[in-house]
Amino acid sequence: MDLLPWKLFPLLALLASFLFLFYIQDSSKQSPSDCSLLPHSHYWIASKRIVTPQGIISGAVEVKAGDIISIVKDKDWNGKPKQVLDYGNAVVMPGLIDVHAHLDDPGRAEWEGFPSGTKAAAAGGITTLIDMPLNNFPSTVSAETLKLKIEAAEKSIYVDVGFWGGLVPENAFNATALEALLDAGALGLKSFMCPSGINDFPMTDATHIKAGLSVLAKYRRPLLVHSEIQPAVESHIETEDDGGDPRSYSTYLKTRPPSMEEAAIRELLTVTKDTSIGGSAEGAHLHVVHLSDASSSLDLIKEAKRRGDSITVETCPHYLAFSAEEIPDGDTRFKCAPPIRDAANKEKLWNALMEGHIDMLSSDHSPTVAELKLFNDGNFLKAWGGISSIQFVLPVTWSYGQKFGITLEQLVSWWSERPAKLAGQHSKGSITIGNHADIVVWEPEVEFNLNEDHPMFVKNPSISAYIGKRLSGNVLATFVRGNLVYKEGNHAVAACGSMILAT
Repeated sequence: MDLLPWKLFPLLALLASFLFLFYIQDSSKQSPSDCSLLPHSHYWIASKRIVTPQGIISGAVEVKAGDIISIVKDKDWNGKPKQVLDYGNAVVMPGLIDVHAHLDDPGRAEWEGFPSGTKAAAAGGITTLIDMPLNNFPSTVSAETLKLKIEAAEKSIYVDVGFWGGLVPENAFNATALEALLDAGALGLKSFMCPSGINDFPMTDATHIKAGLSVLAKYRRPLLVHSEIQPAVESHIETEDDGGDPRSYSTYLKTRPPSMEEAAIRELLTVTKDTSIGGSAEGAHLHVVHLSDASSSLDLIKEAKRRGDSITVETCPHYLAFSAEEIPDGDTRFKCAPPIRDAANKEKLWNALMEGHIDMLSSDHSPTVAELKLFNDGNFLKAWGGISSIQFVLPVTWSYGQKFGITLEQLVSWWSERPAKLAGQHSKGSITIGNHADIVVWEPEVEFNLNEDHPMFVKNPSISAYIGKRLSGNVLATFVRGNLVYKEGNHAVAACGSMILAT
């Protein structure tokens, strides 16, 4: 009998081990093809409706190595190249930029997390989002805690992600600490003028905000403010101990009246005057987040703009879609702060948006686990507040805006161009030669029922207030820096979004 094959077994085993190790190491690498559902990086996107700064055209956008390198109209397009994605009558427009989202990573990834949150964003046509500095743990209030967030986002994001830092009492008067946070890459700062609900993110007052603006002026970056405070004398504001039915939305609504927003904005305006040309904080900018009150609070912001303050304001789709009168007892999916107000206020918000007094939109995606929504009790006073929405802000805005005659150009202004400017992203926000190829392709006329059968990529879909709604606007494809990261329910294999750090 020939025993030679038995002598080869150790060598064969060693070879097999080597091949297995090579396979494991090679598969751990992120190849360019894993980043995109397209096999090539040079191609054209064609459509009869491309939204550009010069208007809506029928033609094509040429993409190469992540950027837009040419834009042509049909009549100027001679000899179509091979690599063409022809979307027919679907709308091609700049990807949405969401400047206000809570992805809760690190520390509370069970609430959302970078992978699921950015997958949902991509499925909704969002190509860039700026993550808020709280609801994650620890809160992002220093260079060190920003580093933790950057580490959590590494190879976990499907869209581009930037970060706001936090302005809190412990760092507000410490210019060195704030400068370190901004030098580490924070795109700006965020503060609360009322309790945030997060222990390591306490509220600030006008003195803290004034100090923060003076530092931000040197960097020419914005301060975003949650603008609610309880006036010193306000006898009609109810509290948790006033005996109202906690399952009734009206009980919760009475605890946060419009006067809380008005009082905060009135206080803000004592310091925003410093941001005007020639002011002590010229170069800084103040941005009021998630405005809910369309009356006195908005009037104050309009006044500040007229006098030359550097100030902008956003509202959110849930304030434009829902009204207090329609919120069922115990349905805590609708709890948020500031609260959703009555139908008359909703109409005023839409009018202010259409007239340009409200500058932009954001999701304020603020998820949690279902248990903290207290669905069994339906207690609005004790349930965690926040609307889960990031995947559906495009169809929600479009669907509820039809009554007001919104246009595709207005969508781009509210969701792309102005948010890009706020976040300092000059290579984003429009389909322009030289910009990043951040593009959403969608069908405004296609309706769908948002129910349990609809693909949802957020971690806790049951908490969304939009479940059960019929919406218009189906997202077909999302491109981030030229990578096709989402296509009709499927995502790229690898999470190859870029982190946006200010320099």
